[in-house]
Amino acid sequence: MAPKITDFVEEAGAPGIIAGIGAVLLAPVVIPVVAGVGKPIAKTLIKGGISIYERSRGAFAELGETWEDIVAEARAELAEAKQLPAVEAGVDNGDKVA
Repeated sequence: MAPKITDFVEEAGAPGIIAGIGAVLLAPVVIPVVAGVGKPIAKTLIKGGISIYERSRGAFAELGETWEDIVAEARAELAEAKQLPAVEAGVDNGDKVA
């Protein structure tokens, strides 16, 4: 069975009914005030988010460049390490095999 309005009135009691009526009467006044205050706060939060995004984007780009430099140096060292044994193997160090 669907709840009846009388059930709600009995459960909410007088304070609940008064609060409900007050909310309905004050809504046209309170909502624009909250919206008026909320809009500047929302804009401030959005501007802060954009600012953080822009700064972090630059930091991540710099981090990416640093990472690429490190990888390139590591590859160059690996390539150099592969070439050294071949060069050393061809060099006569003066040892004589009897």
